[in-house]
Amino acid sequence: MEETYFWYSLALLIIFPVILKLSITTITQKRNKNLPPSPPSLPIIGHLHLLKQPVHRTLQSLSSKFGKTILLRWGLRKVLLVSSPLIAEECLTKHDIIFANRPRLLAGKHFNYDFTTVSVAPYGDLWRNLRRIMTLEMFSSSRLVMFSSVRQGEVRLLLNQIMKSRSVPIDLKSKFTELSFNAMTMMVLGKRYYGENVLDVEEAKNIQKVMRDGVDLSGATNLGDFLPFLQWMDITGIEKKMVRIMAKLDSFLQGLVEERRAILSSDFASNGKEVGKLMIDNLLKLQETDSQVYTDEIIKGIILVLLVAGTDTSSSSLDWSMALLLNHPEEMEKVRAEIDTNIGQERPLEEQDLPKLKYLQNVIHETHRLYPPVPLLVPHEASEDCVVGGYDVPRHTMLVINAWAIHRDPEIWEDPTKFKPERFEGWSGEGSQGYKLIPFGNGRRGCPGAGLGNRLVGLALGSLIQSFEWERVGEEKVDMGEGLGLAMPRVEPLEAICKPRPIMLSSM
Repeated sequence: MEETYFWYSLALLIIFPVILKLSITTITQKRNKNLPPSPPSLPIIGHLHLLKQPVHRTLQSLSSKFGKTILLRWGLRKVLLVSSPLIAEECLTKHDIIFANRPRLLAGKHFNYDFTTVSVAPYGDLWRNLRRIMTLEMFSSSRLVMFSSVRQGEVRLLLNQIMKSRSVPIDLKSKFTELSFNAMTMMVLGKRYYGENVLDVEEAKNIQKVMRDGVDLSGATNLGDFLPFLQWMDITGIEKKMVRIMAKLDSFLQGLVEERRAILSSDFASNGKEVGKLMIDNLLKLQETDSQVYTDEIIKGIILVLLVAGTDTSSSSLDWSMALLLNHPEEMEKVRAEIDTNIGQERPLEEQDLPKLKYLQNVIHETHRLYPPVPLLVPHEASEDCVVGGYDVPRHTMLVINAWAIHRDPEIWEDPTKFKPERFEGWSGEGSQGYKLIPFGNGRRGCPGAGLGNRLVGLALGSLIQSFEWERVGEEKVDMGEGLGLAMPRVEPLEAICKPRPIMLSSM
């Protein structure tokens, strides 16, 4: 009898909040009479049952049936799904402050130091300070120029590695990941983890795997984010996995902070070793002046965002770009001809040459259009009621912008599924035009590292084409299937065969 009473009470404790929330939602919906169109839903779970992988394609299908601005219900969360550049622009310009918040999801708690990284911090003083620090220390024009030699050096190391192993098919996917990770760690920490004479290769591989597991978990559907009562039980075990992975990441990051702090305070540093150029050096100096604001957690959070976002987006863009060019040798030849005309074979391509290489930039734009690094932009949340596209949008509604759907909309792009870099001739990306191509978001919470990523991708891709002739391993085209993950990786590893061009032969 007592056992029956226990389970009866437990059921009431679980069901009552759900019924109460649904009742409040119903009342709210009556008050907001002009809501966006919405597909038929199920009790409690709403439209969660419609989410199939890959989610960006599923959501595009829903938008094609019900409209480019629709209201979904994922459990107890209302979601405004936008697949229109005009509505995206309205949300991120006219209502930019209203949508400047981020929804509080479980990944933000465990993988972002309790919502204190720039990616997920609520809009306010903390976020503004984090954004300012990262802009000044990493993404300002002066900083980009200062670290250009670092990126140039990492690309040169990549070319030399390929030159030494050119007799066999090159695993480009791993090479791009190593390049992106090395470039970020050299700029932020002054350490290289891949390449010759590196002692931390195993550590790098381990931490890369942990980061990958963390990113995959962040992109996984966590029912507890949409049905809060499930958080009490963690029935899928996802929270325990997050805690375990983050413990490994935090240990790695804390070790980096302590190692650099010891170097800065050592006699060797004070006796003249050049320090202070690295981002972590300046963060630790700020900590000395205000330890309450610049805690170790804040510093580790900044480093984590840079390493994860910087590695994933750049390596993914390089992977897709090279795969597209291998499948379209005529376009590859156009890039090569442009480089030969503007740079030649007497000296290596440098970052300051990139503005002259318009067709190379068009290839990168077209890659981002077809395969954006983040097909569903990081979600926003409305801080108050507003009107979007003529529809009432209630407070706390989560905004999801489907960049993948916008980039492939036949009403916007001619032959949207075809690889046509020429479509970007004369492209400025300014004003409303900029919302037709939004691989890094837009508005005040757009990715601050887009400029850095484009420099690295342009330099690496151009250098690979300047230095080598590239071909597919076999006659079949490269598989362009999409894998699962926030950064939409390719499902198959990318391999290719190369032959050195004169610039590489002369350097031997």
